[in-house]
Amino acid sequence: MERIYIGVGDLQLTREDKDAVNKVLDSNRLSYGPVSKEFEREFAKFHDSKFAIFTNSGTSSLHIALAALKEKYNWESGDEVIVPAVTFIATSNVVLHNNMMPVFVDVEENTFNIDPQKIEEAITSKTRAIIPVHLLGLPADMDPILKIAKKYNLHVIEDSAETMFAKYKGKTVGSFGDIGCFSTYIAHYIVTGVGGLNTTSDPQIATMLRSLMNHGRDSIYISIDDDNIDDEEKFKEVISKRFKFVTLGHSFRSTEIEAALGLSQLKRKDQIITRRKYVAARYLKGLEDLSEHLQFQQTPLDRENVYMLFGIVLKDGDKTELINYLEENNIETRDLLPLLNQPVYKRIFGDKENDYPVAKKLNRSGFYIGCHQYLSDEDIDYVINKFHQFFKR
Repeated sequence: MERIYIGVGDLQLTREDKDAVNKVLDSNRLSYGPVSKEFEREFAKFHDSKFAIFTNSGTSSLHIALAALKEKYNWESGDEVIVPAVTFIATSNVVLHNNMMPVFVDVEENTFNIDPQKIEEAITSKTRAIIPVHLLGLPADMDPILKIAKKYNLHVIEDSAETMFAKYKGKTVGSFGDIGCFSTYIAHYIVTGVGGLNTTSDPQIATMLRSLMNHGRDSIYISIDDDNIDDEEKFKEVISKRFKFVTLGHSFRSTEIEAALGLSQLKRKDQIITRRKYVAARYLKGLEDLSEHLQFQQTPLDRENVYMLFGIVLKDGDKTELINYLEENNIETRDLLPLLNQPVYKRIFGDKENDYPVAKKLNRSGFYIGCHQYLSDEDIDYVINKFHQFFKR
């Protein structure tokens, strides 16, 4: 009998996925082209946005989102950006890489997302933006965040790397702030190997994002198709600007191959989300009798949880013994996105954990396990059984 292994993510490419890639290979076109454009159009449509921009990673999407706003609004180096104290390190790293300063805000104990009640006390005269993170598949509480942003004239970048297609009060993530940022890395909903997307409904920002991901090139020439025009005067203008760079940009482009994978998987997005919700519901039912020991991410009634991952907090004590037991039984775990206790951040910011008690608790006691669409009922029940065996010991 094959040994069960429960990873935090998996990938099973279908015949349709492979056919889509082969079609790109047969076309001899790998650089940004018709497949990427279609993927962007479809992704924007599913996220209530006018534009989507396909990059090489969710981190790149975050980086150019902040860079675009910094350029558009003439922010200065050293200006501040509010980020949650629990998130993947890329959220705050991009702030530092843009020569700005992250200011951390503690998270809600029940949702693990940024606590809107604690944002205002972190705002100073140098605050320019808020980056709420939709964690593990659950949208952050956007209404109070947007209200605060409006009150203090701040801009909002949604870090939605872990949450795709989910709705908050009937509206899809990635459409609330100035810019949304998504990832198509391994273990995410749509997996292209590498990849990320920005969403926005601001045409000026969309143009800036495309430029920034293409070395800062003049937006008149982003694709090799852009000089394929009949208008002679326009053609001459494109030729004159084809190798002009208007800002300090980056090489954050992806290819038609990744776009083909993404576009193919978008066609089965509903099945992907439905199965992830099913896996989570089976976990919750099977583990509900362990509620004296375990806390799970709570989903408020005004939003949808699409469960990229299944977050768990051990209510009492350190999680080490429990996660070691799970790992010994082939159930992969990951820490629940600890940030302020990371060695590099302790060097940069000092030991600040005590200033963020909820984050500190999650660092000590929180972790997550897989909740993806490839888990069978047998896999799920195996996980549930191992939790029960641990607490019976």
